[in-house]
Amino acid sequence: MLEGKTKKRIVWREEPRPEDREAVGRLVRATGFFSEEECGIAMELIAERLAKGEASGYFFLFAEEERRLLGYTCFGPIPGSLHSCDLYWIAVDPGRQGRGLGRKLMAMTEALMVQWGARRVYADTSSRPQYEPTRAFYRSCGYIEEAFLADFYAPGEGKIIFVKLLPSS
Repeated sequence: MLEGKTKKRIVWREEPRPEDREAVGRLVRATGFFSEEECGIAMELIAERLAKGEASGYFFLFAEEERRLLGYTCFGPIPGSLHSCDLYWIAVDPGRQGRGLGRKLMAMTEALMVQWGARRVYADTSSRPQYEPTRAFYRSCGYIEEAFLADFYAPGEGKIIFVKLLPSS
């Protein structure tokens, strides 16, 4: 046993705290994938949940180590649907990517959805080449490409919608 070395533990939590707004902003900026407008939206969703609670329709799963945000998801039931959810955000600190944290966040998020009775989860992303690692990640987690909307975000930048069928609880 190595003396003086302690293994840091990841803490998982669902309830957002006021400081998460800025922590999420820093995290999504650090990934290099999101525009400033998108970073603002990620932060707004935290504020919305803090203001309205579960009535906001936004739910979260945070992974942190020594109160430092390592990754998170934002998700929720799709209004008007019987058993479908949206995965609005999944982001992992660039220094922790490729080590299974994103996959664990996804699995735990999907398990929460199943507890609610969800049968399908939808996730969408850009068709830009920069997002190929994101698309590969979704595919590796069992998502399939359900739809492509050409020029959705901008000319030449489409929206790809993925779906995953969830097991029944």
